[in-house]
Amino acid sequence: MLPRKPLLAALALTLFGGTAQAADEVVVYSSRIDELIKPVFDAYTAKTGVKIKFITDKEAPLMQRIKAEGDNGVADLLLTVDAGNLWQAEQMGILQPIKSDIIDQNIPPQYRASSHDWTGLSLRARTIIYSTERVKPEELSTYEALADNQWEGRLCLRTAKKVYNQSLTATLIETHGEAKTEQIVKGWVNNLSTDVFSDDNAVIQAIEAGQCDVGVVNTYYYGRLHKQNPNLPVKIFWPNQGDRGVHVNLSGIGLTKHAPHPEAAKKLVEWMTGEEAQKLFADINQEFPANPKVKPSEEVAAWGSFKADSIPVEIAGKRQAEAIRLMDRAGYN
Repeated sequence: MLPRKPLLAALALTLFGGTAQAADEVVVYSSRIDELIKPVFDAYTAKTGVKIKFITDKEAPLMQRIKAEGDNGVADLLLTVDAGNLWQAEQMGILQPIKSDIIDQNIPPQYRASSHDWTGLSLRARTIIYSTERVKPEELSTYEALADNQWEGRLCLRTAKKVYNQSLTATLIETHGEAKTEQIVKGWVNNLSTDVFSDDNAVIQAIEAGQCDVGVVNTYYYGRLHKQNPNLPVKIFWPNQGDRGVHVNLSGIGLTKHAPHPEAAKKLVEWMTGEEAQKLFADINQEFPANPKVKPSEEVAAWGSFKADSIPVEIAGKRQAEAIRLMDRAGYN
């Protein structure tokens, strides 16, 4: 049997040796599909030598997994979409603040958590789309106006079960209060041409097929279908330009509470908010960079500039429960 001191020394060498080796990697739990994030992580590895291991799944299972792992956490970072999801992760207590002047300089405050638990990486506008064959753009104005009788039997929407429309409704509550927002949402429901759809692609395709004339989608869904078919008879309309602006949400990233490599993870996030990574990440995803110093791709820029809502995106999380209850009362499912 080894004497106690050499045994402890050997154990310490094993532990510290393992830690040093593990510090050359960062583990990310991601709800974004592999093809949208792997090129970004590969670029970071090529630049720094730090390996990025990532596991992809839906946001809810990933958050539950981080919570279940507790002190024995494997993930350093949670990468997901929508401020509502990031806010939920924050409320679950599975994130910790990332204090970084670099991140604060790169990303405007409305696209970061006030707690510093997470930051936005890319932006997507949830905007109105319309048939170029049956709708004139001058007929459109605001999200609220989609509740008008003019659009009866002409509106298509995605299910309220997805966080994207929950977040849009949450910001309407912040702007108008519950009573007025409920009337707006009831108007949307009354104007539906068909049952709600499971995803935004189906909304765009329904407009193309003549099933409805207008809808509300995230811009990158439109970008992907338009890239496949440049003659798509559907266009983007930027609503609410005379008042608060277009509802903008994000994909973002947070440092897990029990991250094994918090400093290495912080450096990765700092790089991801910088100009090189922002350009790459936004272009791959057909989104807008969260860093205002970085211009969107030519394809995204071709959609035109717009005024964005200045409401902090974390409001989408803070009012999420209210929004879900309101949508249920309004018959939006």
